[in-house]
Amino acid sequence: MGFTLDIGASAPAFNLPATDGRTYALEDFSTAKVLVIFFTCNHCPYVIGSDEDTRAIAEQFSEQAVRFVAINSNSKNTYAEDSFEHMVERMDEHKFPWTYLYDESQNVAEAYGALCTPHFYIFDEARKLIYIGRAIDYPRAWESAHTHELVDALKEHLAGEPIRTPITNPIGCNVKWDGKERHWMPPEACDLV
Repeated sequence: MGFTLDIGASAPAFNLPATDGRTYALEDFSTAKVLVIFFTCNHCPYVIGSDEDTRAIAEQFSEQAVRFVAINSNSKNTYAEDSFEHMVERMDEHKFPWTYLYDESQNVAEAYGALCTPHFYIFDEARKLIYIGRAIDYPRAWESAHTHELVDALKEHLAGEPIRTPITNPIGCNVKWDGKERHWMPPEACDLV
């Protein structure tokens, strides 16, 4: 097994503060038929370049009981813009349709094996991993994307079909691990496919 969760793995538990002033655990999303957890941040150009696409996807599937949860695990010591205070400001400004959680310890990012921002994980109703990777092939400017793997996976699963491509390589900035240089990756991390 590599650094990142394998298909079929259970969603690791978490208990994290959110920008709305609450603290959330995995069980707080139990009414979701499908749970999309994605690792993100405030500063990354791949995140900023694709946030509106992610918004559109979250809104597209919301009526089918698909819930999106964003987690920022980046060290504020690497990028001050990734602090919790800036997360609150960003949500106030953009009003994204997801819950935005702060993983200051980075334990959740490690448990999930988050590699990049953004990095998407789809869990089924039993909270088993059914898709991992990117949302689109060009997150830096979503209008230029040619492939839409996250939408494809959600449509296939909700239609009761197997996901044709359950693993893709995420595209984005690497997670900023505290105490490491900003481009450091865990040695056991590698391309997923």
